[in-house]
Amino acid sequence: MKTFNTIALIAIAGLQLPATGQVSFGGSPIGIRAEKLGLPRAETHVMPAVDTDALLAEDATREASGFKEPWRFGYNHSVHLGTDNAGTWDVLPNGDRLWRLSVECPGALSINFVFDAYVVPEGGMVFVYNEAGEVLGGFTAESNPGHSELGVTQLAGERITIEYQEPADMSGEGYLHIDQVTHGYRDVLGLVKGLGDSGSCNNNVECPVSAGWEDQIRSVAMITVGGSGICTGQLINNCSNDGTPYFLTANHCLGGGVGSWVFRFNWQSPQCTPTTNGPTNQTISGAQLLANSSGSDVALLQLNATPPANYNVFYTGWDRSGSTPSSAVAIHHPSGDVKKISFENNSLQQANWGGAQCWHVTAWDDGTTEGGSSGSGLWDQNKRLVGQLYGGQASCSFNVNDYYGRFNVSWPLLQPHLGNCGNTLDGYDPNFNPLDLDASIESIVGVPDELCDENTITPQITIRNLGNLTLTSLTINYDVNGQNPGSFTWSGSLISGASTSASLPVLTLGNGLQVLSVSCSSPNGQTDQNPANDTRTKNVQVASPGEVITVSITLDDYGSETTWELADQQGNVLATGGPYANNQNGTVVTEDLCVASGCYEFTIFDSVGDGICCDYGLGSYEILDDQGTVLGSGNGVFDFQDMITVCAISNSVLEHSEIPFTLWPNPANDRLELVLERLFQGQVELELVDPVGRTVVRRILNGSAQRTVIDVSGLADGFYLLSVASDGIRTTKRLVVRH
Repeated sequence: MKTFNTIALIAIAGLQLPATGQVSFGGSPIGIRAEKLGLPRAETHVMPAVDTDALLAEDATREASGFKEPWRFGYNHSVHLGTDNAGTWDVLPNGDRLWRLSVECPGALSINFVFDAYVVPEGGMVFVYNEAGEVLGGFTAESNPGHSELGVTQLAGERITIEYQEPADMSGEGYLHIDQVTHGYRDVLGLVKGLGDSGSCNNNVECPVSAGWEDQIRSVAMITVGGSGICTGQLINNCSNDGTPYFLTANHCLGGGVGSWVFRFNWQSPQCTPTTNGPTNQTISGAQLLANSSGSDVALLQLNATPPANYNVFYTGWDRSGSTPSSAVAIHHPSGDVKKISFENNSLQQANWGGAQCWHVTAWDDGTTEGGSSGSGLWDQNKRLVGQLYGGQASCSFNVNDYYGRFNVSWPLLQPHLGNCGNTLDGYDPNFNPLDLDASIESIVGVPDELCDENTITPQITIRNLGNLTLTSLTINYDVNGQNPGSFTWSGSLISGASTSASLPVLTLGNGLQVLSVSCSSPNGQTDQNPANDTRTKNVQVASPGEVITVSITLDDYGSETTWELADQQGNVLATGGPYANNQNGTVVTEDLCVASGCYEFTIFDSVGDGICCDYGLGSYEILDDQGTVLGSGNGVFDFQDMITVCAISNSVLEHSEIPFTLWPNPANDRLELVLERLFQGQVELELVDPVGRTVVRRILNGSAQRTVIDVSGLADGFYLLSVASDGIRTTKRLVVRH
């Protein structure tokens, strides 16, 4: 049942939320702060329970059969949920309308769904978000131009909310309808499972064995098919070399409309080993089916949107000659895992398998394929596509017999779309650089973000040749904070597109923020034609000697509103944190920081202006030293920000005992007793300094006096320094005042 309410809302400007997912157009959902804004809770549609054990048993049986097919990760629920028959409608003060519907799949690892009707007028926006505050969108009419269907990629968790914002002057013009909700019972986001869910013999595409295949790797995407299955495919070039998003996969992956498919690019481990998660948010939703055939198990699609430049994709080349490859490479997503690469070092064989004309991989030499690899490309020794995976028995334990539909057999179906330009076509890189001399500093590694109790670094840099000519020499220049510049000459032989590393000498850094700048110049002794990519910088926060302090924040229900920063006395921001997940009231988050001895300003922010206590949870914060002593704290009651000063002083200074004295009690409440442990010839000066460096107590004592009492009842809670000086010697100790 849908409900309809008229609500008065407060405005929130400039709100930033963690975003993920498909190509979107910015903006922020309103309902993510429903309680705070006075909105009623959105209607919730709870899906039936799913028997995960039974589904996993089915999957094991299917996978044991040895046939490659879409790797099932979810269970599809058929639903009938739309803006006309479900959800909650609200009218905003400016006349705009807001529709929300929550969907819950008990026990799900993720949820995705399909809009089988997606009609959004100009100015309208659609968002999807989970309980952790992760947001997909905003989606607009431009998210799926010319189409009325939209597949929405996975969000983690067992509950999501769909939100539609409709402008007042477009009232009634929009319409959304969901016909399928997928309960994810196997992880395809790399959040719960151990990455590497595929067989251990598979190679991550960042491993050294993949060198030279970087372009082809960029063409490959994982596909969510039918809402609940995983296949693989690749962007393919056409004779016009114009970047039309043609996409090749397997015919047997089809089932239902491809308009709801979601294509995830660049999901790969950023390192060879151990496997770690990569980006899951570079996706395209929907495609059109242009041609397909079971005779070679081929399907050619055109994506509904061109991958944006920041996806850095490649359109793979192909060979339709039918010549037998002398070796082959496969790039794929086995078992819904991050992208892998496999190698066959021997010639392929022609074979008929399952009624399709195929290339036969008799035995993989390195790596394998699995369910989820279906539709992935097979490339010959010239890095041109010659087929896509149909099936076979290969696995890590029995690594023989895989079959790929032959590209040359598929060609009569593909030629009307890809064009007729000969037997072979090289790939197309939309980000191709036509310059001859273009060297770049790609990265600075081996330099930590902060140094604690040390001050030397030995940086390494990555040099990449983006020009067309082989790079043989390059001048490397470096400095720290613009001071003490140095340089050296790199020499070698670096072909176009290749990279290499070089080491800088050991550098000694000062305290505070240190900015290492490295640049390159004079490639091959000439002028670099693209100086824009010549320089990289790396910030290092140095504390030597260093003191470790801990920022500890107890969250309220709206962690996404909470951020903080630590700055030195000159206003330089040294560290920041947040925002955090929502609905985490009472959760304590901590971060250890290393700072030089001194005083600092800690500021906590709330983006909405109601602090972190007490209407929406009992939040608070404190800063502690490495002994657990509280240097400063706040009760969470503030509006947009709260600031305190904290001081961290080296124990080597504090505990220096040339003037022996004791303080009791410490922490002190109303009175403090100081006892000198020996007599002095002259006068003794006593000074108590507050957290901002102001002297709050100063006394001159007779050298024969051994005991004095200090009234601290009027001092604020916090961290103080008490110094005792005589005969040119000064000793300082730390004091905590706590009422």
